[in-house]
Amino acid sequence: MGRKKFRGGRKGGSNRAPRGEGPVPYRSYNEIVKENKNLEKYYNSALPFEDEEKSQFWEALKRELPNSFRFCGSKGHALAVKRLLETRYAPEIVKIERYDGEPVQAPQPVPWYPDQLAYSMNTPKHVIRKFPPFAAFQKFLVSETTVGNISRQEVVSMIPPLLMDVEPGMTVLDLCAAPGSKAAQLLEMVHAGEEARIRKFMQSFGENKSETVDEDVDLSVDAGDDGRATGLLIANDADYKRSHMLVHQLKRLSSPNLLVTNHDATLYPAIKLPPHPDHPEKGQYLKFDRILADVPCSGDGTLRKNVNLWKDWQPGNALGLHLTQVRILVRALQMLKVGGRVVYSTCSMNPVENEAVIVSAIERCGGPSKIKIIDCKDRLPLLKRSPGMHQWQIMDKSGRIWSSWEEVQQHVLTTEGQIPGKLTETMFPRPDTSDCSGLELDRCMRVYAHQQDTGGFFITVLEKTEEFKAKPEARTRAPTNTTSSSGADKAETEAKIEIEEKKAALGEPTDVLPTVGVKRTLDDEVETKPDSKKQKTASPPSENLEAQPEIVPETEQVPSESKPEEPKAEEVKTEEAKPEPETTQNNTQTDRKVKPSDGNYEEPFKYLPPDHHVIQDIQRFYKVSPRFPSDRFMVRNATGEPAKAIYYTSALLRDILSENEGRGVKFVHGGVKMFMKQDAPSAEVCRWRIQSEGMPIIEGYVGPERVVRLTNKETFRRLLKEMFPKFIDDDWKKLNEIGERAKEIGMGCCILIVEPDGSDPDFSERMVLPLWKSFHSLNLMLPKEDRSAMLLRVFNDTSPVINRTLKESAKQEGASEADPETKDDEVLEDAPAIEEANGENETTEQPGEANGDEVAGDVEIATN
Repeated sequence: MGRKKFRGGRKGGSNRAPRGEGPVPYRSYNEIVKENKNLEKYYNSALPFEDEEKSQFWEALKRELPNSFRFCGSKGHALAVKRLLETRYAPEIVKIERYDGEPVQAPQPVPWYPDQLAYSMNTPKHVIRKFPPFAAFQKFLVSETTVGNISRQEVVSMIPPLLMDVEPGMTVLDLCAAPGSKAAQLLEMVHAGEEARIRKFMQSFGENKSETVDEDVDLSVDAGDDGRATGLLIANDADYKRSHMLVHQLKRLSSPNLLVTNHDATLYPAIKLPPHPDHPEKGQYLKFDRILADVPCSGDGTLRKNVNLWKDWQPGNALGLHLTQVRILVRALQMLKVGGRVVYSTCSMNPVENEAVIVSAIERCGGPSKIKIIDCKDRLPLLKRSPGMHQWQIMDKSGRIWSSWEEVQQHVLTTEGQIPGKLTETMFPRPDTSDCSGLELDRCMRVYAHQQDTGGFFITVLEKTEEFKAKPEARTRAPTNTTSSSGADKAETEAKIEIEEKKAALGEPTDVLPTVGVKRTLDDEVETKPDSKKQKTASPPSENLEAQPEIVPETEQVPSESKPEEPKAEEVKTEEAKPEPETTQNNTQTDRKVKPSDGNYEEPFKYLPPDHHVIQDIQRFYKVSPRFPSDRFMVRNATGEPAKAIYYTSALLRDILSENEGRGVKFVHGGVKMFMKQDAPSAEVCRWRIQSEGMPIIEGYVGPERVVRLTNKETFRRLLKEMFPKFIDDDWKKLNEIGERAKEIGMGCCILIVEPDGSDPDFSERMVLPLWKSFHSLNLMLPKEDRSAMLLRVFNDTSPVINRTLKESAKQEGASEADPETKDDEVLEDAPAIEEANGENETTEQPGEANGDEVAGDVEIATN
């Protein structure tokens, strides 16, 4: 049987679909004109390439970017999914033939990525999506990406997290995190080794004695919470919709150690911590072990995938972002612990956004005695890279190239003109007299497209060696000719600048752009001008985090007629006993809903006391061990009472969310949904079922009375394939080894522990899943996409899931009203599939384009 062929792809063939398949709605990458005179002029002069390498560089940028993806989750799980690619799909892909008779290359492992968990593939995306021989592989990619086992991520985008040296127990901040692929890598590192540690701890408590645990597990690593991860990842993005994109990406990892925030990275607020027991009068603020500053950039390293950049690239794109990038990096270094590390990265090749930013930030933070550049040449040894540059040139908006700031000043003096648009002194290499002139910029890392068929990227690792107080931004002023400028004119100019600076400090409109001419320091505490209606905040955070003022958001109360409120507990009392409402610093009631000035409202985070009756009922029903912490459960509504969902967080998240309530810190997401409210068939059945994402956290602490163990592959297939399998009369025998147990166990939610014997490589991974026992049926409490993904992964089964209950109810008109079990089961089927990112009352996850470009003003911003 001959190979199936397709036309098109990297060598410029036709993009017509195979005969009989219909047209492929795709414009050839090669049809787009990839020319830009200023782009080529600038980089031909700026980059230190010989002619041969220069040719390779431009040829690579004009080729389409290969596909790439990464296997996610715990290392053991990622290796299990990776094995399917190698054994099931790669052998079929190499049987496909290209238009020129050459076989298609299967995905190849990225040689420098740890454990070869990242892959790259040259076949164009449109071919994989549309050409029938790739259908099975495409379905695998889509299925595993949907459930969070695969991340479709550009190869060079994977580098920065790998250089952060994140260890379990660390506090980590991703300042510009959307769309979230790098944040997902960091979150995996925070949880590294957690599953094995927990199992070993449980054995030491006398639990799970039957399970095999690796003897090499080091319990001294992050051992403070019975093996559970104690670290933290805060993923932040300045754009509200993109912060919800982060929630969508990251909540699939089911981490109680994750917070998502929505703040301008240049003004990221100080996070308050509980006071130290020995010094209760002194405030504590969170400082981070690791920070990723993958800043907004002009993105010309992404020319291979964002082909519109060929016509849209302008030198002003990078110039307009330089000061913002410096501010973000300075703020990151302020929030860092001494000995901690910041990784700065861009998907730009422009030194204005790269080396110039590094030098400027280090200069503002006290110089090389306070901040040092870490040499990473021994890290990722198979990664091809180039060193950072010590000298570079700059192209202004008109296309003129400048070599030094002195050259710009001389031009202004001789022509009696103005400084060319957006140019500042900090963009240029430092003169020999500067403390930062001798920085080891060759320790910065540049990755070019031609080196290993990737996009372009810049990465630098910085370490904070001492505390510092950041210097204010230097003013950029045109040099004046003293012979033609009187003292009075000079004094008048100084006075005008002084007035404009005061306006900027008060948040009033100014005549001077904040990036040129205004001294704007992250260390100055700026008083806010009171307003009769609203209180505005213009104060940037202080470098001294212990003296950080609380951040008061601009708020306005939502009129009662616009959104009815649930009654608060105090409103139930008699009028005579009604107390005065508590107020926060911005004079808003603590339980009243307030709408921030940007119009984006988030439900508050309210923790439940351990003796709350709902928590007590849950503990009694599931026989939860007293070792499991009961003071980390919270809800997301103003009343503080469980309504639909109960979340679980780590102890550090609890402290952060509690201490910062009412301080204006914009938390978007935190915690893992542990329990969901469910109609129960009787009063003895707990109305709170365990959610699948919370199952791995609590499973070791649930009593044996609510546990079912499964070992047979076909039994597992039936539970996945058939929703609500009945066990009336002798039907329970069809459930094989769990039939007897399923018949005897009490109604309600229970834990299904899948424990394969290891004889089948496709069925070898231990799983813990929620199972619901009704009067006469069982149901795996999983969304349909999870069921489908497991059926495909374990059984290579792509047929749809069967719901016999719905089929039977359709035959009997009115059956759902007459049979409460049927009605409840239908609710059970749909409830787990509902994703709620913004509390219990509404779904607010925002869809977005993961690889799109944002536009801020007239500057195009690329996100990596």
